[in-house]
Amino acid sequence: MWRVRPAKLDDLQPILNIGENRLSSTLPKTRDALARKIEQAWASLNPVQTSQSPRRFLFVLENTDTGEIAGTAGIDSRAGNGQPFYNYRRDHLVHASHELNISRRVEMLFPSHALTDLTLLCSFTLKQELRNTEVFELLSRARMMFIAGHREWFTSRTVVEIQGVQQEHGGVPFWDSLGRHFFNMDFETADQYSGQLSKTFIAELMPPNPVYVTLLSDAAQAALGQPHPLTAPNYDLLQREGFLPGCYVDIFDGGPVMEARTDTLKTLVTSQTKALHGSHQEEGDTCLISAGEGVEFRCLLTPVAETLADDVKVPVGTWRGLEKTAGDRVRISPL
Repeated sequence: MWRVRPAKLDDLQPILNIGENRLSSTLPKTRDALARKIEQAWASLNPVQTSQSPRRFLFVLENTDTGEIAGTAGIDSRAGNGQPFYNYRRDHLVHASHELNISRRVEMLFPSHALTDLTLLCSFTLKQELRNTEVFELLSRARMMFIAGHREWFTSRTVVEIQGVQQEHGGVPFWDSLGRHFFNMDFETADQYSGQLSKTFIAELMPPNPVYVTLLSDAAQAALGQPHPLTAPNYDLLQREGFLPGCYVDIFDGGPVMEARTDTLKTLVTSQTKALHGSHQEEGDTCLISAGEGVEFRCLLTPVAETLADDVKVPVGTWRGLEKTAGDRVRISPL
């Protein structure tokens, strides 16, 4: 049985192993940096957080039968985590000459940190062999189940950055046409700095002025706002959840930034809390089910049958996965 639970330090090496073949993300690649992230995520699960810093969460996808860790998914309660959260905002300027009777609408990229302090979905990784299964939806939407159960920790809007176009040989058209000229480092290094260090280096090195899109390479213009082909399943799932691409793009790879009002997300709208009861049969529709607060949060997929008393009956194995028993409150949401 696959389930999602909070990451702990024992998961450090399995998470690093997953990261060897993933797309670039905010998940650290070094042991020390990842350990710090897990420790901060674990501390954030405390209902009474002693630190004044925003909460950062990291979850793992675990096979309860084998102990295998096959994926991660994260949430930052406040994008930027106390620092500016930079993106480019796409907009247009009109260049006109009355004398020549010429008017042209030109696309521009404006440096922006308007999305700072909104809730951010991040750190999504999953082993390739599971990407076309229901487990993919479990891992991604478990974050929304967690938000639904801890609503006061999150903001009224939620955003998520989708990886942009990267070429087979490792080139990143948007970065190669723009960012590389100012950072004097490869894309992977800049992206890792962005995920692990203070964001001030972006403000210090990126040009503060608007960028004319027409001055970028043809490949960069074509890549602007486009998701990496390997992120297509996640992009489609997030759209079904209620996210839409807005006017912002990632400052490094030009990938789309999706936005949604938190309370209108599909999982939050459709989820309900019920009393848990057991069944020796696997009957009913497959649903997401979660239980527990903070470090005890668990989420998995299970057949669910509703009773006349408006409770839910699930296989006994689901009890063990949730670490709950009869009468406990659980949250369910249909696939």
